[in-house]
Amino acid sequence: MIERPSRRLRQADIAAHAGVSVSTVSRVLANEPGISEDVRVQIFKVASELGYPLKAGTAAGSRALALIASNGVTGGLSAFYQGIVDGLRSEAAAQGMSFDIRLINEMKATPQVVGEHLESVGAQGLFLVGIDPSEALGDWLVESRLPVVLVNGVDPQLRFDGISPPNFFGAFAATRMLLDAGHRRILHLTGSHRHTIRERVRGFEAAIACAEGCAARIVRLPFETNSSAEAHAATLDALAVDGNFTAAFCMNDFIAVGVLEAVTELGRRVPDDFAIIGFDDLPCAEMANPRLSTMHVDRAALGREAVGMMQFRFAHPDVPARHVSHAVTPVPGGTIARRTTHDL
Repeated sequence: MIERPSRRLRQADIAAHAGVSVSTVSRVLANEPGISEDVRVQIFKVASELGYPLKAGTAAGSRALALIASNGVTGGLSAFYQGIVDGLRSEAAAQGMSFDIRLINEMKATPQVVGEHLESVGAQGLFLVGIDPSEALGDWLVESRLPVVLVNGVDPQLRFDGISPPNFFGAFAATRMLLDAGHRRILHLTGSHRHTIRERVRGFEAAIACAEGCAARIVRLPFETNSSAEAHAATLDALAVDGNFTAAFCMNDFIAVGVLEAVTELGRRVPDDFAIIGFDDLPCAEMANPRLSTMHVDRAALGREAVGMMQFRFAHPDVPARHVSHAVTPVPGGTIARRTTHDL
């Protein structure tokens, strides 16, 4: 008999006693495929002996499919989407929901392809992670009455439940930080067709419109190669045309790293001569020198919220769709400094 810990049980306790990784425990409790039956039985046995709360239906309950945009993969899930998946897995296990994960090229997410994925795993619900449904897919999903939750996505018609960071408000707050530091000539480096990113552009523009005497320029990146390298080149070009810009709000931290490298290369001191703020609080933000100022997105919380929304949709299929936003929080770094009146 395994001795039960006196504190609250965690999946790490099961992993330690079963001799497997926490990820394997999470996948088993979420009833994901690809785990040997011996390992699966052992993990459930250890969980039961430890007294870990296994809800009814953990082994055979509601099942959902998570389709993740494959452009978020570079040898493995990006840090942003890995955090969301971790939240999905942990909450699915706690809620007794089984779910499968598949990568899909967003351009190939047609009704036929998505339908085949759903049928192959017997899913009753669909998470679209980082995917904005096309018009054809959206119409098909509405007609099918399939429970759908958009994770880090937005449906402008609000036909489907969704969860995302508050992209407009987060971008507004990030830009205000630059304005409050005294900057009045600000670049915004962005790209992508996604509604979530358009909202960040809109938040930037709204913040600029609220301040007098501002000059702003939106620099759009093609995202054909490496986003940091593209941001580096675009920043050099922008400052060659007009060297009076003193700050940049970047769509994400990868882009902010490219801007930081470019302005440093030009001999500008960060944050004294040039200020930078990113978005998402990815691992690269902490590794930058100086550490990037950014906006923190609780990615695991997005995943957990999505599972709760799916369970609610299973129970209440006919209520109006809702979109939930989790607030982002500023992360102080070394790339923004308060400017004095003499500097302005």
